[in-house]
Amino acid sequence: MPSEAAGGACVSDLTERELIARIQTFLPAPPTWLAVGIGDDAAVVEPERNRLEVLTVDTLVEGVHFDRAFVPAEAIGHRALAVNLSDLAAMGAAPRLALLAMALPPSLPLPQFDAIVSGFAALAAQHRLHLAGGNLTKSPGPLVIDVTVAGTAKRRQVLTRSGAKPGDAVYVSGTLGGARAGLLLLKSATTEDTDTNGGHGSLEGKPWPRFVSVSTVVAQYLRPDPRVRLGILLGRNRAASACIDLSDGLADGVHRIADASGVGIAVDADAVPIADEARAVFEGRGSDVLHEALAGGDDYELLFTVKRRRQRSVLAAARHSGVPLTRIGVCTDGRAVVMRRAGIEMPLPLAGYDHFGARVLEHGRMAGVQD
Repeated sequence: MPSEAAGGACVSDLTERELIARIQTFLPAPPTWLAVGIGDDAAVVEPERNRLEVLTVDTLVEGVHFDRAFVPAEAIGHRALAVNLSDLAAMGAAPRLALLAMALPPSLPLPQFDAIVSGFAALAAQHRLHLAGGNLTKSPGPLVIDVTVAGTAKRRQVLTRSGAKPGDAVYVSGTLGGARAGLLLLKSATTEDTDTNGGHGSLEGKPWPRFVSVSTVVAQYLRPDPRVRLGILLGRNRAASACIDLSDGLADGVHRIADASGVGIAVDADAVPIADEARAVFEGRGSDVLHEALAGGDDYELLFTVKRRRQRSVLAAARHSGVPLTRIGVCTDGRAVVMRRAGIEMPLPLAGYDHFGARVLEHGRMAGVQD
């Protein structure tokens, strides 16, 4: 592994070939099914017998999806892969290989480059995913990381958003709001540092405020845990009739399943599992806790629907994956998507991040903030 003692060296001090060589030091030996890997014009892969390929791609852009002022470089690499793994989880697919492309500002310090690759490689190893190739180029502007991931699943075990039927129960994994709360803490800490020092704050390389460094929600934002094992089990057991990952918030996910499946959905607001620490952060800011959990995004939990006869399969998936599940609603006839709160039924707000609308719905108004 490259040494951190790279001084003030930046990526512009090395050739593309040398940077690729640094990446390879973080990777294990290639598997036998990877016939041609890093170092050629393209990767050559042996198909997995009797399984379908499931492909997904995500791009992370500095200033849009992360801020190096408060996101450590290792966490950038972790997040770049985690968002793709979460997509595979939502499809019930097992991860297999990835392609990594980076557009690098020439001034990016080599230790940060190494840390990005290290964060990516560590999560890949955790899920037995192999880096098969990619591309490096110079960016005249922000750091851009583009990741393509391929997974596999048996034909009848692929999950989609379109299989829900009236009467199906609606479940969500884990807890919600943690990533949103973590982002708010990080932004707050950076703002305080800026106010104190009169310049652009940075949390890397110096002590963080105590409430940030020990915060579970900060870890949830910086290093999300994609529910890969749970997704595979939901597909293998055919427990879920429809599934989506919550990259853009619970409200967004509910609407997307309803639209794709042609059903209505009624959400029980009191049942929504909100992380205790997230609740404390939102209440401390005077925010509507439920709204923040509905619209926040970046939780990368799974939202899925379940037929009545598959309830035991869902419990088995929860037990074997170690991920808690909560029933939060039911699919209904018609197309109404509603929320029941304090005995009152109301339309579920279409809240969440939209890249091209560039808005997050907050407390009934539109605010131009990307989380």
